[in-house]
Formats: sequence, C-alpha cells, structure tokens
Amino acid sequence: MSTAKPTTAKPAGHKPVRKSAARLNAVQALYQMDVAATPLPEILAQFESHWIGREIEGDEIAAADVNLFRDIVSGVVNGQRTIDPVLDAALVRGWPLKRIEAVLRAVLRAGAYELASRPDVPARVVVAEYVNVAAAFLDREETGMVNAVLDGLAREHRPGEFTG
Repeated sequence: MSTAKPTTAKPAGHKPVRKSAARLNAVQALYQMDVAATPLPEILAQFESHWIGREIEGDEIAAADVNLFRDIVSGVVNGQRTIDPVLDAALVRGWPLKRIEAVLRAVLRAGAYELASRPDVPARVVVAEYVNVAAAFLDREETGMVNAVLDGLAREHRPGEFTG
C-alpha cells in the first residue's frame, strides 16, 4: 500500500511550538487518512514512530505534543458524522465539504473539532492556528476561507468569547 509522506511545511511566520506542530501533524495525518484510506491505529503509529520530531529530507520536523495530536486525529475520526454537517452548513451553498480539496477538508475538520471539543483552547487561538496551518499548504483564497469558516463557527458556538 502506498502512503503519502508528510510534507515538511511549517506554519507561516514562526517556528512551530509543540502544540502548533501537533496541529500541523494532525492535518497531515487526516489528509493521509482521507486520500490513502489509512486506518486510525496505523496512521497514529506511523506518525508517532516515523514523522513526528524526525528529520525528513534534511528538514527537521518539530517535536509535537503527541497527546494533542492523538486527540485531534481521533476526535475528528470519531466525530466526523457530527463535524461534517456543521461544516457543510458553514460553507457556501453548492460547495459541500465532499467537493473541497482534501487538505482544506482536513484543516476545517480539525479546526471544527477543536472549537467544539476543546473549550480549554480559546477560540481565537484555534482559528489562528489553523489559518497558519492552512497557509503552509494552501493559497491565500483558501486560507481566507479557513479563517472565515472557523471564525463563523467560533462566533456561533462560543459567543461568550467574543463579547466585550
């Protein structure tokens, strides 16, 4: 079976810290699961043993918060039946999640999962982190879409964080 090798892209503008690296790796893992149909246990094992904190083609991949990485990937997979309809409703009519490119889909799913399931992380942090992850892989228009969709979800599901 062919597997996609994680890219060494890093969030724009700064060296990733452990939580940022976990989010970047989670998006890469979700992408690989989507395009190569890699099962959850296999993807977690692959990333934890071969990619996270390793050097690939001369680029060192930042050490990641493995617990956060596992939480995001497992949370998206286990909550996908809830996450996808929420994202479909947030996207422009006529562009359901299934029609969106796989990397963009992975970024949106991970961000939506954190907004819904990680109240310990401020909504603005979640949005900013996934905009940075998107910028490592996608063009400006798609990065803007990530910002708009996740910001809208944050304002809808965490309105208390946007008052004052």
